[in-house]
Amino acid sequence: MTKKPEAFDKFPVGLEERDVLPSSRKNVASRDHRPMLENLQRRFFLRQTLSLGAVAMLSGCNLQDGDTIDRILWAMSRWNDRAQAWLFGQNKLAPTYGPTDVTRPFPFNAFYPEDSVPDIDLSEYRLEVSGLVDNKRFWSLEDLRVLPQVSQITRHICIEGWSAIGEWSGVPLRSFLERIGADLTARYVGFKCADRYYTSLDMPTALHPQTILALDFDKGPLPAKYGYPLKLRVPTKLGFKNPKHIAAIFITNEYPGGYWEDQGYNWFSGL
Repeated sequence: MTKKPEAFDKFPVGLEERDVLPSSRKNVASRDHRPMLENLQRRFFLRQTLSLGAVAMLSGCNLQDGDTIDRILWAMSRWNDRAQAWLFGQNKLAPTYGPTDVTRPFPFNAFYPEDSVPDIDLSEYRLEVSGLVDNKRFWSLEDLRVLPQVSQITRHICIEGWSAIGEWSGVPLRSFLERIGADLTARYVGFKCADRYYTSLDMPTALHPQTILALDFDKGPLPAKYGYPLKLRVPTKLGFKNPKHIAAIFITNEYPGGYWEDQGYNWFSGL
């Protein structure tokens, strides 16, 4: 398992419970997208089945040896990450939609209940930038808002089997990375969040034209439950790769892992 960065000791504790998807939200996915969700579920099931099959076929492998099985499954997951990365294309865009397609109300989802959303004091908020960058500094929300922004209406697809369409506006991550002098040949961009969540992206996905640091949702400032004051919006990835309440961004060549990825979720998780 990947060790959590020591910086997480600085964030509030007590947010360990995962929010269970209420039955009222299980039908959020629109009919036109259910085939894609079903395909994602089939792919996940097939990947797990093939992995277990491969383990069973290994000569001399003791299936009661949990550590051995874990190592093999992790190795296969890493192979799957490499395959997805190889297939990823910067010119392939996620579908976009019109204002009438926006899902209202947009569902809340996190690894904690809605009443545990972090209360962030805007006057004290500063985004930390570190790692392989020329300009290591802290950014206020006002600093971010004066940067050129773009808007998108795209679909958020959750690994739990639901999807919803929303409108996000913010700073293209690529332009932000260029502005801070990030090493764009580095392998990873990592994110630490005020709710103790953490995840990371491969650099090609970070540079994708639809990957943005979202400041607004539905033509207004991000509500707290949707990631205030800063959320990563990545429509080419599953929902858990879209962290909320971002407190720090770092560039690295060392694998940073992620909250769910370190518990077995596929790291690349592309759509």
